[in-house]
Amino acid sequence: MSGTTETTGTGTGVRREAVRVGDTEVSYLTAGRGDGRPVLLLHGTYWSRVWQPVLSRLAGAGLRPLALDLPGLGRSGGELTLETASVPALAGRVAEAASALGVSGPVAVAGHDIGGAVAQHLLVHGPLEVSRLALANSVTYDSWPVPAVARFRDPEVAASVTAEEFLSARRRVVTSALAGAATEDLIDEYLDPWTEERVRRSWMALAGAADSRYTLDLLPALRESTVPKLLVWGEDDGFQRVEFAERLDAEIPETTLVRIKGAGHIPMENAPETVASALIDFFTE
Repeated sequence: MSGTTETTGTGTGVRREAVRVGDTEVSYLTAGRGDGRPVLLLHGTYWSRVWQPVLSRLAGAGLRPLALDLPGLGRSGGELTLETASVPALAGRVAEAASALGVSGPVAVAGHDIGGAVAQHLLVHGPLEVSRLALANSVTYDSWPVPAVARFRDPEVAASVTAEEFLSARRRVVTSALAGAATEDLIDEYLDPWTEERVRRSWMALAGAADSRYTLDLLPALRESTVPKLLVWGEDDGFQRVEFAERLDAEIPETTLVRIKGAGHIPMENAPETVASALIDFFTE
C-alpha cells in the first residue's frame, strides 16, 4: 500500500506527519532521520501525545519511533464506529498504516492503555508480525473498561452527553492520569482534539467497544509466547493498577517489569528519561 506524507514541525526534535491509508489520513508523531529500526507506538483513550516525551530519546538511540493516532482520534481523519473501534478492527488499521509507512514485520510494538490491547492482539493474531512487545500501563486481563470509560458504553449516555459535560469528564480523568506532571497548559493540550465533535464521537465509539474479553481471550496464547515482553508501569496509576502488571509478569514468559515510582497512568509524562531508557534498552537489545 502506498502512502503520502506531510510534515509539520512541533519542536524539540519531534514532528507530526501524516500518511494516507485508503481514503483516510493517519496522523502520527515521529522524530529523528527516519532511517532507524521502526517502533510502532499505540495509544488508547488518549492520543499520540502520550508518547511525545520519549520520542526524541528513542530516535537518538537509532530507533524510528512512530506514534500513530488511531482513526478518528487525535489528529487522524475518519470516524470510528462501534464495529471499527473493536480491538481486532483497530489492529487491522494499525497494520494498514504500518504498510503505508513502509514498515513490515517483524516489528517492535508498544501500547499504552487500550493501545496495549491492540498491541497484544497484533502479537497473537497479527496481521502484523511482532518481534518485541512493550506495554505501558496497559489494559490487561479484566482490568477494563474503567468506570470513567464504561459509563459511555450506555447508548443513552453517549447520545445525551453535551460537549461541555464530555470535556469536563475528560479533564478530570486527564488531570488524574498526568499525576504530578499536570498543569493547566498540558491538560488543555491533551483535551484539544476532543473539542472537535467528530473526535468525541470516535472516542465514545472506542468506549462503547471496550470489552475485557479481548484481553482475556489472548491469555492462552500469551502464556505460550516466547516473544520478549516489557512492562513499564507507573506505580501510582489508579486506572490500571500495578498489581495487574505484577500478575502478567508472573504468568507470561519472557516478561520483564519496570516499575516507575511516583508515576501515574501516563508514566511517559512523569518520568520520560526512565521510561525512554527502559524502552531503548529493550528495543535495541
